[in-house]
Amino acid sequence: MVIVAFAIIRMKDLFAVVMLLGIYGLISASFFIVMDAVDVAFTEAAVGAGISTLLMLVVIAMTGRKEKANRHKPFSALFIVLVTGGLLIYGTLDMPHIGAVDAPIHKHVAPRYINDSMAEIGVPNIVTSVLASYRAFDTFGEVVVIFTAGIGVLTLLSVARRKESEEEISSINDSMHEQHLVIRIVAKMLIPFIFLFALYVQFHGDFGPGGGFQAGVIFAAATILYAMLFGLSTARKVINQTFIQLIAAIGVLLYGSVGIVSLMSGGNFFDYNVLASDPIAGQHLGILLIEWGVGCTVASVMIIIFFNFAGRQELHQQKERVQNQEPS
Repeated sequence: MVIVAFAIIRMKDLFAVVMLLGIYGLISASFFIVMDAVDVAFTEAAVGAGISTLLMLVVIAMTGRKEKANRHKPFSALFIVLVTGGLLIYGTLDMPHIGAVDAPIHKHVAPRYINDSMAEIGVPNIVTSVLASYRAFDTFGEVVVIFTAGIGVLTLLSVARRKESEEEISSINDSMHEQHLVIRIVAKMLIPFIFLFALYVQFHGDFGPGGGFQAGVIFAAATILYAMLFGLSTARKVINQTFIQLIAAIGVLLYGSVGIVSLMSGGNFFDYNVLASDPIAGQHLGILLIEWGVGCTVASVMIIIFFNFAGRQELHQQKERVQNQEPS
C-alpha cells in the first residue's frame, strides 16, 4: 500500500493515477479480509475500487489526462501532510495491540453484541445487527447525508440540455457500436448478472457480508457501465432521471417511516420489536425495510452524480459536433 501511494504521488498521468487508486482500494480490501472485517472489505471493494474509479474516469474525461506542470508548489501541502501523518502515528502509540483481549472495545458493548444479538435480533450477521438495529438511528443519519450530497450535486451541476435530433443520436450510437462492438457484447452479457448479484447482496446481508450500501453501489456501477458503453443519450431512454430522483427520496422516506411506525406502535424510534407480534419477526421486517431504503437511496444518488458529471461533458461534445457540422 505504501509503494502504491508513492507511485500515485509521482505519476503525472491521471489515468494511471486512477488505476492505481483502484488497486489501492483492492489492496485495502484484502487487508480488511486479513483482519476478519469482511463487511468493511466488501464496502471498500465496491466503493473504493468500484464506483469511485468510474466517477474519477468521468472527471478525467472532462478535465484531461495529463497533469499540468508548475501550477502549484507542493511543499506546503507536503509539510501539512507530514505533520498530520506524524500526529496520527503518534496517536496510535497508545492504542492496544491488534487482537488484545484487554482492549476497551472487548470490554464495552462488543460482548453484548456477540452474546445477545442472535437472541435479540435473530440475524446471523452481527454487523448487520449493529448497523441496522442497534445503531439504526446513526445509519439513518448516514443515509440522509448521502441523499443531501446527491441533492447538492444535482443543484450545482444540473444544466439544461438542448434536445438533439434522433438521427444525430442514432448516428453517434452506431459509430460507437462499431468501435466498441466486443466490449458492448461482453457488457450485455455481464450487466444482468451484476444486477442479479446486487439483489443477492441486498437481501443476503442478514446472513453474510452485504446490505443496502454495498448493493446500492453495485447496482449503480452496473448502470454507469451501461451508460459509459452505450452513451448517455441511450441510457437516458432506459433510465428516467426524474424517476431516479424520486427513488432517492423514497428510500430516505421509507427508512424514516419505519421509525415513525415504531413510535406510533408504542415502541421507541426504530424499535422493530413492535412491528410484528413476534419481536424477532419484527426485527427481520424492520431490517428488511430499512436496508431496502438504503439500497434505493445509495444507488439513486450514485447514478444522479454520474449523470450530472457526465452530462456536462456530453453537452460540450454535442455543441462541438453541431459547430463542426455547420457550413462555414
